[in-house]
Amino acid sequence: QVQLVESGGGLVQAGGSLRLSCAASGSIFRTGDMGWYRQAPGKQRDLVASITANSNTNYADSVKGRFTISRDNAKNTVYLQMDSLKPEDTAVYYCKGYIRARTSIRYQDYWGQGTQVTVSS
Repeated sequence: QVQLVESGGGLVQAGGSLRLSCAASGSIFRTGDMGWYRQAPGKQRDLVASITANSNTNYADSVKGRFTISRDNAKNTVYLQMDSLKPEDTAVYYCKGYIRARTSIRYQDYWGQGTQVTVSS
């Protein structure tokens, strides 16, 4: 069993900052790419940022220059530093990990339960 648990969401004023964390735990053999997605009410879930096992990063255009994704492989944890937040960043943020469990020979996607981020104007 592999679990991903997000933390760090909350309410912040426009222009403020938040740092999200996502810790993967359980019977993990190896963790590959990890990413953050977000879903606003009535909208689809979209990629915010991703990071490979070698720490190559990719960002949605809407967050470039404001958000920074990073990871600590020793802790199986991925972070999302969010600065200069805007009301349009309000959404539920989900973590996804491409992980190989010890009981499997294949990698598969695992999702966290989501954490709410609300940015007030």
